[in-house]
Amino acid sequence: MLEIRQLRYFQAVAEELHFGRAAARVAIAQPALSRQIQQLEEELGTPLLRRTQRKVELLPAGALLLERTRMILHELERAAADTRRTGAGELGRLTVGFIHSSTYGLLPSIVGRFRELYPRIELELQELPITGQHAALLRGSIDVGLLRVQSAPAELEILPVMEDPLLLALPTLHPLAGRQKLRLKSVAGDPFVMFGKGDSALFHGRILALCQRAGFEPQVAQYATQIHTVVGLVGAGLGVAVVPATARNLRPENVRFVRLADEAEPLHVALAWRRGQETPAIRSFRRVTEQVVAALTR
Repeated sequence: MLEIRQLRYFQAVAEELHFGRAAARVAIAQPALSRQIQQLEEELGTPLLRRTQRKVELLPAGALLLERTRMILHELERAAADTRRTGAGELGRLTVGFIHSSTYGLLPSIVGRFRELYPRIELELQELPITGQHAALLRGSIDVGLLRVQSAPAELEILPVMEDPLLLALPTLHPLAGRQKLRLKSVAGDPFVMFGKGDSALFHGRILALCQRAGFEPQVAQYATQIHTVVGLVGAGLGVAVVPATARNLRPENVRFVRLADEAEPLHVALAWRRGQETPAIRSFRRVTEQVVAALTR
């Protein structure tokens, strides 16, 4: 079995074609280097060099071994460097689940910055709802999820990274659209565009509870699933809506966003991964996410 040390010794002799210079290059005594080359030739069963008192020449077998040795040592150096980069979270592949609303500004900023800092980590993106991300994380089909905080399996680590407070979305022609801040009960008599209970259970439950604390049941004119759909229907005049502040990134026409005077617990955007399995690549993605959020919320 050839040893890496032998190949390095042979490469030095084959490139220098002088045992004295080669010995100095690899920092061993010349007699020891000669013995190493002799042992290599014996192990391979063929001479590699022609030695005379005046010069050293490569034989055809030696020329072939030099070519292959260069390739082998180069691949070993690459393997060592890539291993270090992988351990530092700078190389590899990362599959990221994301919710649709993160595409309104947060996800593109994270992906752009991540690719700038870690060009050698291949990113694969999968759009999935929150519970879908939970399941995908548990079965290992995604490595990390960008989602909202809600009840999750105990096997998952959930790290909130950004607050997303609730706002009141009004058509621009609404009588209260010029106000800076409103109590929710001020629109109790208006028709509501509401997130559906089935596909948007987190939003539906949080907003319904907020309305009930304000002393009314919302009169639902239309249900919708996605934030952009809800906002679009408000802009079309179908009613008012309570939406996460993320909706402002859509810059919709005919919609005015007003802060709520009610005490409303904000929603949170979070990262999730399997507990105890935060790889270096996930740590790199987490750091970038935290940097991007800090920049966006300054």
